[in-house]
Amino acid sequence: MTSDENENQLDATAPLEDAPLQEETSAPAFSDEAPGFDMLADADSDNDVPAAEAGDSYKVLARKYRPRNFEDLIGQEAMVQTLTNAFETGSIAHAFMLTGVRGVGKTTTARILARALNYHSDTVQAPSVALAEAGAHCEAIMDGTHVDVIEMDAASRTGIGDIREIIENVRYMPASARYKVYIIDEVHMLSKAAFNGLLKTLEEPPEHVKFIFATTEIRQVPVTVLSRCQRFDLRRLSLDDTQKLLSKVCAAETVDLPDEGLKLIARAADGSARDALSLLDRALAHMDADTPLSEETMRALLGLADRGRVFDLFDMLMRAKVPEALEEFEAQYAMGADPVVILADLAELTHWLTRLKFVPAALEDVAFSAELRARGKAASEQLSTPALSRVWQVLLAGHEDVPRAMNAKAACEMVLIRLAHLANTPTPEELIKQFESAPAGTPSPFAAAAPAVSPSASQATPPSAGQATPPSALQAMPPSAGPTMSTAAPQAAPVVQFSAPVLQDFQAVIDLAADKRDIALKYALENGVHLVSFEAAAGERAGRLELRLADGQDNIAQDLTKKLREWTGRAWVVSLSNEPGAATLGTVKRSAAEQREDKAREDPYVQAALGAFPGAEILSVSEFMATASSEALPAAPDEIDEDSDGNLADETSET
Repeated sequence: MTSDENENQLDATAPLEDAPLQEETSAPAFSDEAPGFDMLADADSDNDVPAAEAGDSYKVLARKYRPRNFEDLIGQEAMVQTLTNAFETGSIAHAFMLTGVRGVGKTTTARILARALNYHSDTVQAPSVALAEAGAHCEAIMDGTHVDVIEMDAASRTGIGDIREIIENVRYMPASARYKVYIIDEVHMLSKAAFNGLLKTLEEPPEHVKFIFATTEIRQVPVTVLSRCQRFDLRRLSLDDTQKLLSKVCAAETVDLPDEGLKLIARAADGSARDALSLLDRALAHMDADTPLSEETMRALLGLADRGRVFDLFDMLMRAKVPEALEEFEAQYAMGADPVVILADLAELTHWLTRLKFVPAALEDVAFSAELRARGKAASEQLSTPALSRVWQVLLAGHEDVPRAMNAKAACEMVLIRLAHLANTPTPEELIKQFESAPAGTPSPFAAAAPAVSPSASQATPPSAGQATPPSALQAMPPSAGPTMSTAAPQAAPVVQFSAPVLQDFQAVIDLAADKRDIALKYALENGVHLVSFEAAAGERAGRLELRLADGQDNIAQDLTKKLREWTGRAWVVSLSNEPGAATLGTVKRSAAEQREDKAREDPYVQAALGAFPGAEILSVSEFMATASSEALPAAPDEIDEDSDGNLADETSET
């Protein structure tokens, strides 16, 4: 026996230690007929088996009706067509990446692909996707017991040691099959070191080795691994595909379930074939031989609420009928509906109503009955898109918070109460439109409550900068403060409503920021922006400010818009421009101060004072209106006389 034969013999026996034990109930390793869907339906139906033995040998529907070939795969036509073309042309990749949500058949597809790679029959001795006839290795591969098809769960074997074992064994030829196939499930669970250790072998594996990876989290797989694999995205099963699968299984099991019940199971499965068959398994176990399952029983079994009642609950919430909504929720909860599922149903209904506004074809959704479609069309026309968006946001946050709450029922009730109060709340845009369209003289909703002013007040509070004295304040002032006021009959003090400030120029905006003690905004307006254009608010027209930010200045447009609207009670539009604009007011003020200082230095009296006091400096120059004429000022002396003690002469001192 040669050394190569010894190596092959060792390799053939080594994996047997880790190979899973074959189940006692599994089909024989070889069969004269392909174990297709119909055959499996009859394989385990033996009326002569005692009840105890039948219970021991029972297989759940998800395993019993697991696809055995590519024709049995549901909803994966694109992948099947690609693989068919690749096998026919001989361009078979050395590594495959299967991704998709749970229960769509990733592991099953990996086994079928391994079976196709190692297909060998009396008439076919090459890789083939035509698997109608069972080959020599088909049963062992589909049962997961073949020595050359090694399945590894990356969730429990994540380290570099497990990958090193694969790297060391790939050099050995397969024991009996054509290819040695490594199926790694949940590959995203591998450690970083394990991924790095696999890269070289994955890029250039031996010709007799194929890799098949399966994962639900494709984004967690390094791109260096993805680039070395041929990727297939297994899509979710549609409601129609899931319902057809359930109908086929019911026919094979000789049971009769109503179509509405199958629709409920298909909707609860959410595109997962395994979940659908598991839910059907539970329904068949619950079903009595004499009494068929009704739709109400199916809803209670699955923890679902009736769509009609969900619509009723949604309608109560949109009408802000909190007591009625909580009573309806309590009734659904008492019937077994899960609070999280109720919120999910409300969110699904909200999404459907929103789609109706933009996609008329959504009205033909088979998940809703004709009656509910009519109600949905009417509700979609009545509710605005912003309102539906707010409902969606509340439900989305509630769906995340309720499962984490100590009491899911109480948390769900709080979400419904919040939803009822927010449903009819106007949006900020609607509030602005209401304010702008209000008649003249209507108090602004943004204005604060005005203080009451007594008619005996001797002095009114002066208006702030940029703010005109309101006429109502002038009317509230008494005509005189004489003794006759005491003889008049006491009158109720009128309530004075001070109007919001009217901003006529950009300086008034800065003065308003100073009055509001917003020093940061005042400094930014003075030194950080160049005014491009200013348009005061008038009537229903919003005020407009167009600015260019100075170098290093943060964007204050949004903050300024919000504060102007809050301070003035009117809408303002603050926009940024690339136009140069005017110089900053701070620069203008500093330039004016420098000009005043230069002018002051040229004044003969200032020059005389600076000459008389060595080291003196001009700190600031203030402008004022002289009360005397310039002729009243004496002429500047040509020189300043000093006495013997160095003091100024009398004439200079008086000056």
